[in-house]
Parts: sequence; structure tokens; C-alpha cells
Amino acid sequence: MAEDNVFLGKVQGLYKKLCQDEWSANTVGIIVGLFSVLAAAWWRPWGAVGAVRNWGEWILYGVGGMESAPQSALLSSGSVIGLGFIGGAFISANLGSNFAIRIPPVWERVKAVAAGILMGIGATLAGGCNVGGFYNAIGNLSAHGFAMWLGLIIGAIAGLKYIYWEMENVTWGSGGGKTIDLPKALQGILGLAAIILLIWGARTYSASEDSYMGSLGGIMLIAAVLGYSMQRGRWCMIQGFREPHMTGDCTMAKSVALSVCIVAVGAVVLKYPVPERLSQVRSTFATVVEEVTDQAADLDMEALLENVDGINELQESIPVLAPNNYVRGTFGWGGVVGGMVFGFGAMLAGGCGTGTLWRVGEGQIKLWIVVPFFAVSNALMTAWFEKAGFEASGKLGKAVFLPDTFLGYGGTLALILGAMAIWYVVVDWNEESNKFVVDM
Repeated sequence: MAEDNVFLGKVQGLYKKLCQDEWSANTVGIIVGLFSVLAAAWWRPWGAVGAVRNWGEWILYGVGGMESAPQSALLSSGSVIGLGFIGGAFISANLGSNFAIRIPPVWERVKAVAAGILMGIGATLAGGCNVGGFYNAIGNLSAHGFAMWLGLIIGAIAGLKYIYWEMENVTWGSGGGKTIDLPKALQGILGLAAIILLIWGARTYSASEDSYMGSLGGIMLIAAVLGYSMQRGRWCMIQGFREPHMTGDCTMAKSVALSVCIVAVGAVVLKYPVPERLSQVRSTFATVVEEVTDQAADLDMEALLENVDGINELQESIPVLAPNNYVRGTFGWGGVVGGMVFGFGAMLAGGCGTGTLWRVGEGQIKLWIVVPFFAVSNALMTAWFEKAGFEASGKLGKAVFLPDTFLGYGGTLALILGAMAIWYVVVDWNEESNKFVVDM
């Protein structure tokens, strides 16, 4: 009996660590980095704004703002990632007994509308939210991530100054907030139901004979792990830009820097054209050509073989992850200004793109308001920009895949690791010196 009690205590202790305790920022940063690499290796880098934009297009279609229906929210890879992410956060919140319907004061609801609009505009300008425009952008070796990084710092500082001003000058609408708690038993049931639904959804996708749909199940589960982890650790990137200038705390900033380094190392492995893979492509292609030659004597196989020998044209498809994934033409004013606008909006929202989604999963009504305005704003701006060809014509900046420059893959990785190390040291120093803390 005593041994049974000890074993039960160990099970309860593990449940507490996995589902109830708040995880450390570094633990979450490592998990997010590793699963970001897994998402890219599975199929494609993950993001938040793709989901939000798809939902915004459906809102516009529903009110007659679009002539044709957008891709189904259950078939759009971006949307499926977003749904999996929110699902993971919902599971974490319920198993941890901290899901609640949190209704904010009136003024916070007004700010949520403005925040969503600004975040949608900023994400369009920068070529992504804090994930696609900064985190996975730098992690996927694109220069535009550095442009948004700078903009996010400026936007976060501007947003912090506004919040200080608001605290001293705005009193209207500060009351009326309330929290509706759910019984712990009900939260447990909801959490288990969400797990079952998630597994059922993944199995349904994976059972499809269509290769596209078959890939959605895995990417949804990976996104769910990301959402679960971030909610469990209260991991929000905008906090990494805010806290060094508000309280001096550098915990989140250092965690984000560490996570970016993990993604960058993974991207180099996935995007690098390994010579062995090249030789396999040549061998396989030559075998196919030989077989076809036997069956089609009239084809000019010699010319075809010459094209095969020019293997450089095939290198785009040889790396596991296509090099141009998450490389956007916003390395310029688009990335910087977009980062500023998005960062300011995220400060008003109280969460970045990912922080918004996992807070939706734990019942934060303010972020439920942010999402549709973020969605519609981004959908409208993206449609306008695509129609006008702003990015394609280079009006927002350049598309720079850093390994294609003089840096190569080795130099690019050194640049990213060095930049993150400098950020780490600067915020760590600021934690003691408070040199960059913004006074009220």
C-alpha cells in the first residue's frame, strides 16, 4: 500500500510539473526553437499571421467584401496551424486549472480594436507578425527579420511611453472588468475533450490520400505543442522587447535570443544543399532517364541529359526546406516601419501575434476582440499590397537570403549567433545598470 502511495505521488508530481507549474522561460524557448525546426522539417515554417489573415478573409467574404470564398479554414495550412496552436493553449489552460472567461474594462476593449488594426497593418508592411517577420525570419536566414527586429524595439518603447501617459491621463472606462471562473472538474473535462478532438483531427487529416491534406495533421500537432508550451510558460515575445525597458527584466529577451539561435542552426541544416543529396538526385534522375530512353526513342535525351548535368537549376528543390521559405522583400523601410507599427499595437493588445493566440486559448476576451480586427486589417492590407505589387516591385525593401550574399551559410550563421549574443549581453547588462529603462 505504501509503495502504491509513493507511485501515485510520483504520477501526481509529474502531472503538476507538466500541467500546473509555470515553466521557465528558457525551457519554453528551447521547446519553441526545437519544434519550430520540426515544423519546417515536417513541411513548412509555422507562423501566426497566415491563420489570422485566412480568418479575416472569411469575415470579409461573410459581409460581402470578397467576391469569391477564400480557402477553407480547415484546409489552409496557416489556419490549421493557428487552430492547433489555440487548441494546445486551451488544453494547457484547462489542465492547469487556469482557464477563465476574463472580460476586460471598456477602455481595454477599445484599445483591443486599435491594437488589432495596427498589428494587421504592421504585419503586412513587415512581411509577417513577430513570428514570420522577426523570429522565423531571422531563424530562416532572411535579412528582413533584422529590419523588423529594429522596428519592434522602437515600437515597444513607443508603446511603453504611451502606456505610461495613459496611466496618468486616462481614467474613462477603467471599470467593469470581471472574471468568470469555471469549476476545476469542468476544466479537466474540457481539456481531455480538446485532446481527443485534436487527435481525431490529426488522424482524419493523415488518413487522406491527398498529400497536402495528409501533411496537415502533423503540422497541427506541432502547433499544438507550441501553443501548449507558450501558455504553460507565459511566453510572449513582445515581453522580451517590453520588459528590458519597463522593469529591466531580461529573462524573456534572453529566452527569445536563445530560441532564435536554435531555429537558425536548424534552418542551416534543412536549407543547406548537402553534396550527398545532390549525388543522389543525379543518380536517381539518370536512372529515370535511362528507363525513359528505352521507351521513347524519339525524345532528344542527349539534350535532356545536358539539362540534368546543369544540376544548379535543381538545387532549389534539393534542400529539405526550400531556401526561399520566409524570405520576404521587406528588408528596408517596410520591415522597420512595420515592426514599429506592429510593436506599438502589440503593446496596446498586451500580446504579440503568438501571445494573442495563446491568450485566446485561455479565455482572454480582450484578445478575442483583437483577433478579428487584426484579421480583417491584415486581409485588407495584404490584398491591396498584392494588387499594387508593392513587395514584388521592391517598394518595401529587398528580399535577401543571407547565404546568397558574400556571407554564405557559415557567415550567416555566425552573424545571427553573434547578433543574438550581443542582444543577450546588452539586456543582461541593462538588468543591472537600468541604462535603457524608460522612466515614467
